[in-house]
Amino acid sequence: MNNRINKLFQEKKDRILSVYFTAGHPELNDTKTIIQELEKNGVKMIEIGMPFSDPVADGPVIQQSSLVSLQNGMSVRKLFEQLADIRQTVTIPLILMGYLNPVLQYGMEAFCAKCEEIGIDGLILPDLPPSVYEEDYKSIFEAHNVHNIFLITPQTPDERLHEIDELSTGFIYMVSSNATTGAKTSVSDAQNDYFDRINKLKLKSPRVIGFGISNAETFANACRYANGAILGSAFVKALDEAGSIEEKVAGFVRSVVS
Repeated sequence: MNNRINKLFQEKKDRILSVYFTAGHPELNDTKTIIQELEKNGVKMIEIGMPFSDPVADGPVIQQSSLVSLQNGMSVRKLFEQLADIRQTVTIPLILMGYLNPVLQYGMEAFCAKCEEIGIDGLILPDLPPSVYEEDYKSIFEAHNVHNIFLITPQTPDERLHEIDELSTGFIYMVSSNATTGAKTSVSDAQNDYFDRINKLKLKSPRVIGFGISNAETFANACRYANGAILGSAFVKALDEAGSIEEKVAGFVRSVVS
């Protein structure tokens, strides 16, 4: 089945800019506008964060945006309502990122069916182990043409990497370090050694690097080792600055790819 994620990686092999933001932040009804403006400014893939009360993998910026979003009244059901007609205006791949608990509360089958209906291409659930996905949910994801995106870290053993590569149907999310999410302004030698190690494994799946990518320098470096990179905390922080969403999105994207 055709999926926008696969189409993107078939058509563009490098410097793929993906951006993460938390749905319902800064304001509850900003979600759709942010998505539309990101595409308009040349972003190739978007990760829409589903806020959660205990976001353990996230750093302070995204944790705070999650808290604001929940206080604004965001929920999974609300997000689906906001995205109901998103495919009338947006063509790039859209991925929902969050934690397993709210998805299970909604019901995995119902959740994936809703994703298919709306036009969501993939899910990133960092606390869903690959073995549980394969045993319990793989058939549901496949039935609804939704890709499950797996994360790898510098600590992931080679054997596990190959297993994840075999299971992957979209791309592999390379977490750049063992820390939580957060904007870093430079790249360490250890990170480059890790990126290099993954390259030498010749995995079949495309790869995108995330966590700690925040500016033109870290984006360009990540793109030397992978098909693209994901910027999250730096963009979430930019959304809290003064100005219209249109101005903030355009300014941020320009600062990364100009």
